[in-house]
Amino acid sequence: MTKALVAEQKKIQDAKLFINGEYVNALSGETFDSLNPATNKKLATVANGGQADTKLAIDVAQKTFVSGVWSNMPVEERSKILCKMADLIMEKVDQLAYVETLDVGKPIKESRDFDIPRAASNFRFFAEMAKYMVHEHYDMSKHMSYVQYAPAGVTSLIIPWNLPFMQLTWKASAALAAGNTVVVKPASYTPLSAVMLGEIANEAGLPPGVLNIITGPGGTVGTEMATHPSVRRISFVGESNTGKTVMRNAAENLIPVSLELGGKSANIVFEDADLDEAVAGSIEAIFRNQGEICLAGSRILVQESIYDQFLDKFVAAVKNIKVGDPLDETTDMGALVSSGHLKSVDDYVQIGLAEGAKLAYGGKVVADLPEGNFYEPTVLYDVDNSMRVAQEEIFGPVPVVIPFKTEEDAIRIANDSIYGLAGVVWTNDLRRGQRVTSQVHSGLLWVNCWYVRDLRTPFGGAKASGIGREGGRHSFDFYTEAKTITIKK
Repeated sequence: MTKALVAEQKKIQDAKLFINGEYVNALSGETFDSLNPATNKKLATVANGGQADTKLAIDVAQKTFVSGVWSNMPVEERSKILCKMADLIMEKVDQLAYVETLDVGKPIKESRDFDIPRAASNFRFFAEMAKYMVHEHYDMSKHMSYVQYAPAGVTSLIIPWNLPFMQLTWKASAALAAGNTVVVKPASYTPLSAVMLGEIANEAGLPPGVLNIITGPGGTVGTEMATHPSVRRISFVGESNTGKTVMRNAAENLIPVSLELGGKSANIVFEDADLDEAVAGSIEAIFRNQGEICLAGSRILVQESIYDQFLDKFVAAVKNIKVGDPLDETTDMGALVSSGHLKSVDDYVQIGLAEGAKLAYGGKVVADLPEGNFYEPTVLYDVDNSMRVAQEEIFGPVPVVIPFKTEEDAIRIANDSIYGLAGVVWTNDLRRGQRVTSQVHSGLLWVNCWYVRDLRTPFGGAKASGIGREGGRHSFDFYTEAKTITIKK
């Protein structure tokens, strides 16, 4: 019996809706099952919220906002509560990581050592930053003007399934620090860790109604969160076509949106790069979290002069990736989130092969783990950038390796995509690194590293990868309304 099966026999708390500081059943009484991707067996029963539940949560959030219990609370007091939430997250790191790993399918070492600690850092960062926000002041001869950054109001947060707790806390901590009330919809595939934030909020002393969590389908819960007239901000992370739907729905009430959408990021390896560093970094950039990361360096562009050498080293490293039980400390890559997504990833591999791509390694489900959604780390090479596997987001452990001749060629290929979320450049010529990053049309770019995030910097994408920026001051700009006040002296 594997560790995953042993873990599944332990009781995982059923998930209810969290409204006005209380856990409640859906008004309909309906539920759905959250499954363990490593076994496709039931983990927990989840309340299936609907339109009526969502309206109730938004109404509660609106009344709480208008009451001023949170929005008018001195920022120092808000900060203390949010810092307490950060402390409680770290006190519960093992429990949260355990639930996150079982629900998502990712390795426990990623959940415990990165995702959950980062979630605590999110709360602590925005709680502290809120105390030191700079307000503008302008003096005139007979008048004085100043700018007040007031909380916007009820904020809808629609969270993806790949990094659920980290993404939830990244959005919620900033919105709450700014003084807003929040309604959250976690993804139906991975709702369990998000629901646990309600308990943490209560323990930290967050007033009832400030944070509300609704589990349920995007077609009803998500639509209501994007169309309700009391909602004043929407932050959505997910697939690009769904993001367009959210934006269309929000337009009816002129609700500002922040959209972090899909990616097909170029990972560019130049001939002067440190090859071992580039291989190790490229492995991390595509196989972390089973490749289920929007920032993944999924298009690996390699200069022709080192193409064969890079490919040999890269494939050799891929062969050492251990796929297995997510609760095993030695596992490098766990299960994909669902059986449907597993099929989608495999379908893309077959499409790539039919288009003329070559298979260097992998390309099938893991034979000795038949119950779960395990897919081999896969490498497609000699890919042309016009192929579907180079243009469409696979969102799995399947990089495509594309040769290029010159720096100009690399930039052209990198920009030949509807997406523009991220990119990586591997080179020992920092002038080249500067030239290339300045010409690649993406919101985030790294040189000789990947996935390094300073929370003070803006985060977001270009083109089909999204609209808006969050992070540091940019988060507060989004979650507040700038109000200019002029006084006669």
